[in-house]
This record gives sequence, C-alpha cells and structure tokens, in this order.
Amino acid sequence: MEQIKSTGITRRDFLQGCTATAITLAGAGLFQGCAIDPVTGQKQLMLMSRDQEISIDKQQSPFQFSSDYGVTQDKGLNRYVAGVGNSMLPQVHRPDMPYNFQVVNATYVNAYAFPGGSIAVTRGILLELDNEAELASLLGHELGHVNARHAAEQQSKGQISSIIVAGLAVAAETQGAGLGDWAQKLGGLGQGLFLSKYSRDNEREADSLGHQYMARSGHNSKGFTGLMEMLNEMNTTKPNSTQMLFATHPMSRERLDSARNRDNGIYRETHSLNLYRDRYMDHTANLRSQKALIAKLQEADKFLAKTQYDQAEGALMSALRLKDNDYTAQVMTAKCMLIRKKNKTAAYHAGLAKQLFPRENQGHYISGLSNLALKKPMQAHADFAASSRLLPGNPQTTFYQGYALDMAGRKQPAAQEYAAYLKEINYASNKYSQYAYKRLKAWNYIE
Repeated sequence: MEQIKSTGITRRDFLQGCTATAITLAGAGLFQGCAIDPVTGQKQLMLMSRDQEISIDKQQSPFQFSSDYGVTQDKGLNRYVAGVGNSMLPQVHRPDMPYNFQVVNATYVNAYAFPGGSIAVTRGILLELDNEAELASLLGHELGHVNARHAAEQQSKGQISSIIVAGLAVAAETQGAGLGDWAQKLGGLGQGLFLSKYSRDNEREADSLGHQYMARSGHNSKGFTGLMEMLNEMNTTKPNSTQMLFATHPMSRERLDSARNRDNGIYRETHSLNLYRDRYMDHTANLRSQKALIAKLQEADKFLAKTQYDQAEGALMSALRLKDNDYTAQVMTAKCMLIRKKNKTAAYHAGLAKQLFPRENQGHYISGLSNLALKKPMQAHADFAASSRLLPGNPQTTFYQGYALDMAGRKQPAAQEYAAYLKEINYASNKYSQYAYKRLKAWNYIE
C-alpha cells in the first residue's frame, strides 16, 4: 500500500475520502430526527441542532462575506443597519440566537441569512430601498428565515451534503486557480456560494414573520408593501439585476398581494407611524453618493458573467475614474485583468486593494494568483499566507501555498503543504488533489 511518509495518507484514503466523510458525519450524531418548529409549535423534520446551526454559520458566513468583498468599512452605515435589525429582536421567536447584521461591499442586489443568525445586505439592495421601514422589512424577512429554521429545514430535506459534506472543498473548487485554466473561473468568484435556496412556502412564511416583526417593533407596515412592490417591479423589469436574489428567494405576485392584505388588515393601525425616510436618507447619504460607481460595477459584473471581458474592462475603468479608492472596484479589476492575462496590471490593482482594505481576504488571494501568473512564487506565497491568516479554513489557500513553494523549488515545505491540503479535504479527488498527490509521489514522499 502506498503511503505518504509521516502523514498516514494511503491511496485507499485518497480514493475513498468522500465516503469516509459521510460516514463520519453520520456517526457524529448529525441526524437529530424530529424537532418542534419554534414558530408553529408543530413537529418538523430536523436533522440539525441549534448548536450545529450556529457552528455552520460560523464556518460559512465569513467565506460568503469575503466573497462579497467583505463587510463595509463605513462603520456608521453598518451601525445603522445593525440598529434597525436589533430593534426587532424582542419580537422574534428565537431570541437566544447570536444575531448579527452586516452590510457587505457586493454590488449585486441581495440580502441573506445564515442559520445561526448572521444576516447581510449588499450595497446594491440598500440603494433600491426608499426608507427605514423598508429596511426593517428586508431584515425582518431574513429574521423570519432564521426563526423558522428554513436553512436547516432545507438541508434536512436532502441538501445537507451541499453544505456539510462538501464544505469548504466546494469553496476550493469554486475559487480555484492554477493548473492552466484558473483565470476563466474568476468572473463570479464565490457569489452566493453558501446561500440557502428557499422554497415558495419558505418565502411566504418568512414574509409573514418579517411583516410581524417589523410592525410589532414600531415600524409602519407600509414599509413591507413598499419592499414587495420594489421586488416585484425588479422581478418584472430587471430580472438580470436580481438573478441571485430570486434564485435564493423566489418572487411572485402572490407575495405582494399577501403583503397588501396584511397591511390593510391586521397591521392597519401602524399606518400612523413614520416611515423614517429622512433618517434612512441621512444614514445612507455616503452610499448613495456612490450610486454611479456601483451601477458601473453592476454593469461589469454582467459582462464578466457573459465572458464579455473587453466590455467588462471598459466598465471597470469607468468605475475607477469615478472612485479609485473603492476596494470592490480594485478587486474586480484585478480579476478581470487576470482573465485577460494582463498579469502585471492585475497585480497592480490587487496591490491597491490590499492597501485599501488590508484586513479583507480577497485582495491578498487575488494578489497571490497574480504573482503566480508572473512567476513570482515567494511573493505569491506571502499573499496566500496572509489570506490564510485572515480567512482560515480554505483548503485551496493551503494548496496554493504548496504550489508557490513548489514553483520556487522548495520541495520539502511544498510537500508539507500538499499533504496538509489533502488532509483538509479528506483526500477527496479533484484536479488539485490529483496534482498534489502526483507531486508527492514523484518526490518519493509516498512509499
């Protein structure tokens, strides 16, 4: 039996890794059986405990936030959004969850929740809202998903392998680079990677709960109908702008009609309350001053998705002329330049991104890829080491640390990183693990 020296990796381990993962999860008590729905009080199929929901959230939300270019550096905006979200927590059905509310730098239109209570809104969707009551409605809807345990429910119905078993190995494949064709994968790096896809029934329940939470916490119910009207209009007239939102949160005219019925019925007494439009406009003034920039970045995203790289580069150059100190714009430009094999330019923009937001992972990661393309392995290694410190747990970063050391001719530390990568993905087979395995075998680290 072939075995990697001092690591315990055998060929059988390598080939049977995925099966071993599934068995380990089953044996670890993952499957909890029935539970009581915290909203309805009825029994529901639930294969995930509260602690597991929180654990999955802690594992996955940092990766999604990073793929969305990190939490905004506009601390005032983030405090405001968090304050609106926190104002509804006395009304929720699961008040003991560790809720947090974040604004992420992504420009696509979306909001999402992880099962442990991490909730995010993008810069793109905040620009579509008109008042604070609509923001409360948006956050209330996401709170509805957490309180009805919709993500855990969807995973319990057969989707659990996409989150737990695949885990960060999925992130590794999606964020992959190197070995020839990596640049072609960068257009939609990680967007929506870990987000739950809800059913129409889930959306109806989250709407009802969100409407309840926002109205009972002192917001004018018309904010919820305003949100639904905006979403319905975008679903009809701008479906490409909300592709990810409606992929995870199915929209229908029924949702709008139900919101209007609730608004004119059980929540009618809230109509005397303020929508707080002026307060919303005051707190989002800095964001709204960037509207032209964000429109250009949204345009670039669409071109990247269609592999229209010339047009994407043009939109990005226009965005940078509007505001050259926007982290998202610099990272997107670096990715586009990598795709276009303009490696020096890619490294330049990735370097600017690192300066603008040194505590966020993606600038370092893309800088590492750029330096690999420029055959600067030790600079790449330093970038990937920084990426790993900032966002630990991504096996692909481990692989690239090994790949950079390999390129530099540093065989022994490269072998250690390759072996660590194989362990991190539990020896599952993909082109990166196959490459690492072949290198270890060629260097006689396998006997």
